[in-house]
Amino acid sequence: MLRFNQGYNTFDYDSYTVHLDNPEDPNLFRPLFPYDEVPRIGFNHRLVPMKMPKEIWITDTTFRDGQQAMPPYTVRQIVDLYKMLHRMGGPTGVIRQSEFFLYTKKDQDAVHEVLSLGYRFPEVTGWVRATRKDLALARELGLKETGILTSASDYHIFLKLRKSRKEALEDYLNVVRDALEVGIAPRCHFEDATRADFYGFVVPFAHELMKLAESSHIPIKIRVCDTMGLGVPYPGVCMPRSVPGLIYGLQYYAGVPSEWIEWHGHNDLFMVTANAVTAWLYGCCSANGTMLGLGERTGNPPIEALIVNYLQLRGNDAKVDTTVITEMAEYFEKELHVSIPNNQPLVGSGFNTTSAGVHADGLLKNEEIYNVFNTEKLLRRPVKLAINDKSGLAGIVLWIRHNLGEGPKTPLHKDNPGVKRIYEWMTAQYETGRVAQISDAEIREQAKLHLADWLAENGYEL
Repeated sequence: MLRFNQGYNTFDYDSYTVHLDNPEDPNLFRPLFPYDEVPRIGFNHRLVPMKMPKEIWITDTTFRDGQQAMPPYTVRQIVDLYKMLHRMGGPTGVIRQSEFFLYTKKDQDAVHEVLSLGYRFPEVTGWVRATRKDLALARELGLKETGILTSASDYHIFLKLRKSRKEALEDYLNVVRDALEVGIAPRCHFEDATRADFYGFVVPFAHELMKLAESSHIPIKIRVCDTMGLGVPYPGVCMPRSVPGLIYGLQYYAGVPSEWIEWHGHNDLFMVTANAVTAWLYGCCSANGTMLGLGERTGNPPIEALIVNYLQLRGNDAKVDTTVITEMAEYFEKELHVSIPNNQPLVGSGFNTTSAGVHADGLLKNEEIYNVFNTEKLLRRPVKLAINDKSGLAGIVLWIRHNLGEGPKTPLHKDNPGVKRIYEWMTAQYETGRVAQISDAEIREQAKLHLADWLAENGYEL
């Protein structure tokens, strides 16, 4: 079929026409997902154009998917975290929406509390199963939009729901119609889209949703769910694992506007942030994530990672407050007792901490050499130094500078005799079998012992 593509001002030829395939047996894509082996990435070498939307944003599911990996939050904790999302996303709503469970009284109390704050962003939305009973919860709480679980793969349709594709499609569309009748904008969660028959089910389903949106004059969003973390961002990958192909295909074949497409990923195979950013690049306006990436199994795109990637792509005209990232991490550790891995980017204790002497030497000369950006300004996290057997003379000097200052009268250098004595003490510790890091208290004691004259000259008291 030849048609004119207004987005690219070209005639495009494609023989595919939208139609629902309704096979008797499920298509489980066994060549890609053999189950007894690691999944395979197939290539068909077909490239789709990168077409980033004019506007992109982030949505949050900390209080829905994130709750599935945490002990239940209290209402107060939910309100505290929601306020942080509001501040982090800035006044124009880079963090556009936040999704909530609606089932328990505590869930409903939390929704009432955050709605009472009167914030425009993030907008509060719900999540329900594809039933009228669940939909009634969203209506009773006065929500304008809710997510609806609409599983897309044959793994779910055949093996879990025990239905045919046609039966599942009709059931989903009926619930969507119910939502439209009561004025709620549906957000259809295409669960397991990266194992679904794209042309035989995903596109026909999306096509029917767009017809309902046109007739009702109510937006119908599609959340593309990489439920098992099987999506890949590489060009030329065959469907259904291709993130570029999924996003481009929904626009091209089903006519879904970019602002109605949302990407929701999981990190089972380490691709979660790359896939979310790739979805943005190929035409998806909305990337969904959670605080610290906490979510079912391996979690979702970390909100903090999406924020930093947004800033890399767009700059900070939206006045995003990155310092809230550190505040959020501290809240999770102190209030919620979450142990953040040391090596987790942006929020882990090792993020901008060095113990290598060669790095410390570079930091002494110019902090930019070994710091990814001005972490003190943007995250309220100055560069830190961990002292161990690799730190060298430069590490000792850098620790003192960061913990005491530059030395207002006499700068401290590596050739200071006191620094050398501290280094000799430190070396002896490890030569006699020590394996633990040198603590801040120990370095302070050594400084008092070996740098007494320098400390007194510069007005320091330890």
